[in-house]
Amino acid sequence: MFGLGTQELLIILVLVMIIFGAGKLPQVGGALGKGLRNFKKGMNDTAEDIEEGQVEEIAKKDEKTEDKKES
Repeated sequence: MFGLGTQELLIILVLVMIIFGAGKLPQVGGALGKGLRNFKKGMNDTAEDIEEGQVEEIAKKDEKTEDKKES
């Protein structure tokens, strides 16, 4: 995909260790994992909402809310 080879990955790993330090790498990895998990969950929820037709209902509610705010 990006054409990253072994040398490029090693350079990236060294830079990350210099920036964050070896002690914080597990915390950074955990935070990255949680972020990706939440992103995937949000994408799946959105796909399910589209399949169920709930997106139109949500849009209508948002329009009503905006109309009330403008009044």
